[in-house]
This record gives sequence, C-alpha cells and structure tokens, in this order.
Amino acid sequence: MDAQQDGVLTVLAFDVGARRTGVAVGNSLSGSARPLGILDVYDAGPDWPAVDAWMREWMPNGLVVGNPLTQDGENQPARDRAMHFARSLQQRYGKPVSLMDERNTSIEAAQRFAESRARGEAKRHQADQLDAWAAVIILERWFQQPHNRTDLDVSA
Repeated sequence: MDAQQDGVLTVLAFDVGARRTGVAVGNSLSGSARPLGILDVYDAGPDWPAVDAWMREWMPNGLVVGNPLTQDGENQPARDRAMHFARSLQQRYGKPVSLMDERNTSIEAAQRFAESRARGEAKRHQADQLDAWAAVIILERWFQQPHNRTDLDVSA
C-alpha cells in the first residue's frame, strides 16, 4: 500500500463471517486500531451501502481482510468466503487488499472484552461487537507484523 503524502496510511480491516463481519479502522502513525462496527451479511452478500459509507468517511489507502486458516495453517471453508469478500473489495474500490492471519483473534477479542468489562469500560450488551474487536486485532497484527502480510493476488 502506498503512503499518503504525509506518510500515514489509513486502513480498514474486516473479520469476515457468515452472518456478520467486524470492521475496524486504524492508521500507521499510531499503529493502532479501533472498532467501527458490524457489517451485516445477507444471502445476496454484504451490506455494501454500509461499506460504501465507511469508505467515504475514512478514505482508506488500503484494506485488510482476516485470513481464516486452521490452527495448522491449512485452508478451511471460511477461507473461501473471506477470499471472495477480499476480491469483491478490490474490484469494487480499486484499493490494495492484504490478507492477515486471523487465528485466535476471536478468542483474544473475547479476552479483551472481558478485561474491559472488569474495568467497567464495556457493558454486557456490547458483546455483539466482538467481531469488530477481532477486526481490530487483525489490523493491529497487520501493523505489527509486516512480514506476515499477504497481498491479494488480483490475477486469481
């Protein structure tokens, strides 16, 4: 992904699921991310108008999609859905798309949520945002582990 004039990248990340997709935003200056929300996924596909709105609001330089591999690093059925979504993002917005290993992000998101609840920073009813927190972790890994990034092969 190319940096903006000031060298800072704004990036949106997605934790793709069958019914919901978590969305996060972050920038390369801080190397951190925050949850944006949940994208509903319907039989016909994701809620593209919601993605369009986030794209207009944040004007990201690139996009990151969680790559759901098994614990052994093998493919699984959820990976097909994530790859299809990643290709659709690239075709729709013409932005670079990277894949980032998402193993254990749901577990880590649940742990972070529990810690936030213990500190009084989160409420039980916010548990539906766990997918967005998983997207935060995916994006933080993308910033912290550039050697583990995989650019989407646009020829596939």
